[in-house]
Amino acid sequence: MLPPQSLKARKGRGAVSNLQGRHELLARAGFDDGWGVDSLEAAGEAAPAWKTQVSDEQARSILTRNASPDLPFNVSLNPYRGCEHGCIYCFARPTHSYLGLSPGLDFESRIYAKVNAPELLRRELARPSYVAEPIALGVNTDAYQPCERERQLTRRVLEVLHECDHPVALITKSSLIERDIDLLAPMAAKRLAAVAVTVTTLDPAIARTLEPRAAAPARRLRTIRTLTEAGIPVGVSIAPIIPFVTEPEIEQLLEAVRDAGAIHAHYVVLRLPWEVSPLFQQWLEAHFPERAQRVMNRVREMRGGKDYDSAFGARMRGEGVWADLIRQRFEKAVHRLGLHGKGGRFKQLDSTQFRRPLVVPPLGSRAKGGNAGQLDLF
Repeated sequence: MLPPQSLKARKGRGAVSNLQGRHELLARAGFDDGWGVDSLEAAGEAAPAWKTQVSDEQARSILTRNASPDLPFNVSLNPYRGCEHGCIYCFARPTHSYLGLSPGLDFESRIYAKVNAPELLRRELARPSYVAEPIALGVNTDAYQPCERERQLTRRVLEVLHECDHPVALITKSSLIERDIDLLAPMAAKRLAAVAVTVTTLDPAIARTLEPRAAAPARRLRTIRTLTEAGIPVGVSIAPIIPFVTEPEIEQLLEAVRDAGAIHAHYVVLRLPWEVSPLFQQWLEAHFPERAQRVMNRVREMRGGKDYDSAFGARMRGEGVWADLIRQRFEKAVHRLGLHGKGGRFKQLDSTQFRRPLVVPPLGSRAKGGNAGQLDLF
């Protein structure tokens, strides 16, 4: 029998392993033959860094629609697949399995940039059949993850929405969003933009392992304050609430984000779909071995004895005594602090100002009606 895989954390990475995706045809197991990372560390040598690779992708479509009663939006846009922030709890990790990659280290180190996202969005908005409603930007993976500094796909998408007076709601853990205040502030003044910042913990030591390449908690609070001062309405997502890890901070977190300028807040309890469950349990064993079993016992109490329950109405909040206790604590704190409930940022956005964009045909093509280079209105 092969020896069990080492559960040693990697600096700057959330996942402990490159766990195999559920769609793989062949099963693989790690084995240290004396030339691997474990042997290097045992010999006192530094293990090689797990480098990030960003690849270009030509997407075929860019807007995703959902009919989930648990979500306050119907349309979303994600400029990137995978996310370098490396949040161990990320519900999007299993999507890398569809690419033949691991939801573990691959998800946070092999990123795909949808380089044609702004052009696809422009053409979608120009269709006569398109009906404007708020677009949720960066829901699956963070639209402001580190590669956005160079790629600027999120900014180019915002430029299209700004041009068309189209409403947008963003959610992020990154201070990079401050770069785009010049676009977001005038949109917010017209009720066309709102932002949510995810704040999971105020403890920087926990954050460094839980969300290793996202902005530090104090920096996120400063981002909330900066956006608020620019006139952009900011809500906060307290997500996920992890029993015995971040759960003790609920009231303290809400008070901190209120003081920073947030106007509403919502929460999500820890979700462990598909490969997220074993990855999260590996993370617990590496960072909180003394409470790992206790955390999972409480998670299962809120999920009917399972690691996860995907049923609408239960998947975001859980069920049972402990889930109800978290709900009561959150609601009482929100009421005491004057914060509003879930979905506020979408309700305040205005879709009536939308103006359909013009689409420029590719070079060398002939537009309808004659001359090449003529603007083509779909």
